Amino acid sequence: MARDTVSIDQIVNDFMLTLDGDDYVNNATSTIVRNYALRGIREMGFDVMKRIKSLKLNVNTVNSTVELPDDFVDYTKIGVVGKDGLIYVFGENKNQAAPMKYKKDVAGNPIDSDSDGVYDRKDAKEDVSGRASASDFESYTFRNFLYEGNIGRAYGIGGGMYSGEFRINNEQNRIELYSTTGYEEVVIEYIADEARSVNPSIHLYAENALRSYIYYRLIERKANVPIGEKGRARQEYYNERRLANARLKSFTKEEALKTIRKNYKQSPKG
Repeated sequence: MARDTVSIDQIVNDFMLTLDGDDYVNNATSTIVRNYALRGIREMGFDVMKRIKSLKLNVNTVNSTVELPDDFVDYTKIGVVGKDGLIYVFGENKNQAAPMKYKKDVAGNPIDSDSDGVYDRKDAKEDVSGRASASDFESYTFRNFLYEGNIGRAYGIGGGMYSGEFRINNEQNRIELYSTTGYEEVVIEYIADEARSVNPSIHLYAENALRSYIYYRLIERKANVPIGEKGRARQEYYNERRLANARLKSFTKEEALKTIRKNYKQSPKG
């Protein structure tokens, strides 16, 4: 089993054991040290040691939504697994509106009678997934072009390069899907917040950077610490961070040769 990570508990314990009586942080408690350790993991986790996770999530077929994971920060890919085993990605559409009809009050606002975050829909022809059927699309989508006297349908629904479209709804913590195909599962690849995991850990290459971060933050606002020591601690943290970043993102000789071969690969002749 690979041992390339170290847990935050081990780092906190080691940090507390190495404190001396004349240290500037000798009165720090393990709770405060752990708090700064979590902040350091979060700060470095978005660029130096980005943690990517992949999950297969169930789709709520009633309103075509998927609940976001608790440690979700940002997505890298969202799609579905085809019958051939390949992942077909969705395209993001921040301006999309869910393809559904809603009941409205006298003021024209959608009605949510049971306060479940989903507006009540009007009766319409629907497929087995709960979406309005394709024949019902033209009743609420606009017709977007006129050519030689003929009015064209809305262009691009369910087509193009993507198998569907989605929108991230951060307010309601969910992914809203828009596709003419009733998917029951989606695959999401996303940047995770390691600080929210049950037992946070970091790569061994970043261990010294995290220790330097903890010490720097502990003395940052202390009045009895000389300004020179604060500057030294800050510089040490950024030096360790750059070193960790260089180790984690090193460019090997094999990768260089692979890139060269790819760039100079000849095209097949017809």
